[in-house]
Amino acid sequence: MTEDNIHDEQLLEDDDLNPEMEQGETDLKETLKKIKETVREEDPRPSSQLNLRTILGGDLLTTEMVRSQIWLFVLIVAFSTLYVAFRYQCQQDMLTIDRMENELKDAKFKALSSSSTLTEKCRESHVLDILKQNKDSLLHQADQPPYIIEVPE
Repeated sequence: MTEDNIHDEQLLEDDDLNPEMEQGETDLKETLKKIKETVREEDPRPSSQLNLRTILGGDLLTTEMVRSQIWLFVLIVAFSTLYVAFRYQCQQDMLTIDRMENELKDAKFKALSSSSTLTEKCRESHVLDILKQNKDSLLHQADQPPYIIEVPE
């Protein structure tokens, strides 16, 4: 028994023992007793009616409903967090892909440019002109067409 219950019982016993108590005091004690009986720590049950006023007023979010659905709320928060994290990672990957595609395009243009420069420098006429200017070689262009030699088998 709690101290309040013991105190209430003592007051009721005092009422029985002392008949000269005033009527106001007994009414006060009875009123306090009724209040203590009606007061509870639990939330009141929500009404069975579901209308706009109960939804907007927040009557649906009672502690009993929240406690019974706590794992659902945790799951929703976890999925929301994962969604945001994966979207952020996807955007970062897309930026990286765009940057690398631009680098690849630049590398292809440089390779094409260097290939055309090499092709031009390797032409026969260009090589002969350079050799004539430097007078490094006795190579010259043939005056006669090449002979075809047939070898019997």
